[in-house]
Amino acid sequence: MSGESDKAQGGDEAIRESGDGIRGAAPGTAPVPLSVLDLVTVGAGHTASDAVRTAVGIARTAERRGFHRYWVAEHHSMPGVASSSPAVLLAHLAAHTERIRLGSGGVMLPNHAPLVIAEQFGTLEAMAPGRVDLGLGRAPGTDGATAAALRRTDRLHEGAEDFPQQLAELTRFLDDSFPEGHPYARIHAVPGPVQATSPGGVQSRHRPPLWLLGSSGFSARLAGSLGLPFAFAHHFSAANTLPALDLYRASFRPSEVLSEPYALIGVAALAAEEEREARRQVLTGALSMVRLRSGRPGLVPSPEEAEAYAFSGMERDFADNWLGNVIHGTPDTVRQGLDDLAKRTGADELMITANAHGGPARLRSYELIADAYGLPA
Repeated sequence: MSGESDKAQGGDEAIRESGDGIRGAAPGTAPVPLSVLDLVTVGAGHTASDAVRTAVGIARTAERRGFHRYWVAEHHSMPGVASSSPAVLLAHLAAHTERIRLGSGGVMLPNHAPLVIAEQFGTLEAMAPGRVDLGLGRAPGTDGATAAALRRTDRLHEGAEDFPQQLAELTRFLDDSFPEGHPYARIHAVPGPVQATSPGGVQSRHRPPLWLLGSSGFSARLAGSLGLPFAFAHHFSAANTLPALDLYRASFRPSEVLSEPYALIGVAALAAEEEREARRQVLTGALSMVRLRSGRPGLVPSPEEAEAYAFSGMERDFADNWLGNVIHGTPDTVRQGLDDLAKRTGADELMITANAHGGPARLRSYELIADAYGLPA
């Protein structure tokens, strides 16, 4: 067998081992599969290079400890977030990991031509066969002016009509399935399935599974009607979690992808050996959000800066409300909070994001959570 065929067979083997690429197994004593959402945050006094090195460390830690997947999210014009290019980050992470699923949580579909996304994630699939996820969002991942600069237009395509059309076009490119007579029928996303059907082709026709992301009911209903897995942003839209999950399950129609609903939720959680230290760390994220919501985005402040900051009354109310949705404390406290959330929501998977100033605190949090659930070291 040729070297090319060996590689194709290896890719198929990875796909078989990963099952459908969606469902995971609950590790240790965890109630559901555990995963990681990394915003690749940049703390004051640190560089974007530091943030990327931390991302690699978190991905490798998550892989070693038995987390199911690791996602990065598209954000723009935010000094404290270094994840403007998910596909570039994922390519780097693929070179530093071997088994963990890697994906976008998510790529903001309206910011890009569907063909470009299909090519990027087809390339990622070639780099890491059978372990790439393509999560898609409808929001811009930034403010309106930045979105307009990204898209080279003042009309932002985020409406109820535009997103399903964009999604359908992307799916056609990923599957290489435009019908004859369509203007794009002779256009192929490469790497992709066309290479399997070309003369001499040995490429697997597998492509990254699609996920829809949301923080309200729109994507929940759309994901359900299409029979796709759904990821809900509980970490910043907790009040909408149960209604959105109920809507997703009620709207679900079986598909070739899923026979029954599969929903994960993003959860803000940070563990430390001591309660006070956990509180110090999560306060940095709360101050970051205060500044972002007031039009002053910046690097993630240090714990010392966050503790010394003089919050106004409105800022304190916002920060307290924000922190009320962050599970933090000792490992036992965080484990109990995650268990309760899984039970209350019926989520099929918990995707944990640990927002803090420094990489060591975030890495340590994932290790402590893994220890609390008895995951292998």
